[in-house]
Amino acid sequence: MALIGLIAATASAAAQDSVARGEYLVRAAGCIACHTDEKSGGAQFAGGRALPTPFGTFYSSNITPDPETGIGNWSDADFITALREGRSPEGHLLYPVFPYSSYTKMRDEDMLAIKAYLFAQPPVQQENKTQEPNFPLGWRFLLNGWKVLNFESGPIADDPAQSEAWNRGRYLVEALAHCSECHTPRTLTGGLDQDLYLAGTADGPEGEKVPNITPAESGIADWSETDIAYLLKEGLKPNYDNVQGSMAEAIDDGLKYLTDEDLNAIATYLKSIPPIEHKVGK
Repeated sequence: MALIGLIAATASAAAQDSVARGEYLVRAAGCIACHTDEKSGGAQFAGGRALPTPFGTFYSSNITPDPETGIGNWSDADFITALREGRSPEGHLLYPVFPYSSYTKMRDEDMLAIKAYLFAQPPVQQENKTQEPNFPLGWRFLLNGWKVLNFESGPIADDPAQSEAWNRGRYLVEALAHCSECHTPRTLTGGLDQDLYLAGTADGPEGEKVPNITPAESGIADWSETDIAYLLKEGLKPNYDNVQGSMAEAIDDGLKYLTDEDLNAIATYLKSIPPIEHKVGK
């Protein structure tokens, strides 16, 4: 019996560790801001937030563990498939306003830790709103073509030629925090324009202008790594101006909770990427 009790205690501790780790990863991944309709007083993770884009208006989904309107019936495999392949348990393709083109780069263990945390939250019964894509994007089968043109599945691998901090920073920027989804312009087909990777766009979330964060003169060339980490922690630029809009939400609901080590890793990676001169405008 003592052995059974020890095994149970070990399993319980492991589950608690997974939930705690999942909370950290949820913060890094920006799940709270998108999946909570704060303006309408919505419950956390219950979805319903409107996300206007050049391709239509989309609404975030309920990701609480409610079995009827949320993801309470999703298996581990279902959850991984949604993040890795952009496909629901019922088999239909998800609109890429859910940034699975970045989340696909996550490791399975991180995806499952996120699921463990979400399943530890209170279930909220709230039906998902109907998406409002522009014509003809309501025909979901067209997303198969989008995936062929713009999507590559699979986790990101560490580069053995780079430092541990650089690899951690790239993982955070490209996979978890999905920075390119906002900071990279999109092509006519709605994919990310990799020629302007992180160089900013005038068509950001809710029509916001999103700045160039490459180490170019039109970007963050004159920022130190300390400046970058401080902005991600406190929301203040080197000139002491504070960030606004979606970036403020990303910091307040997520990035400021990251460890100094991770924030410095993000800064290390951003200062290492090729500078791209691209003025977004004021």
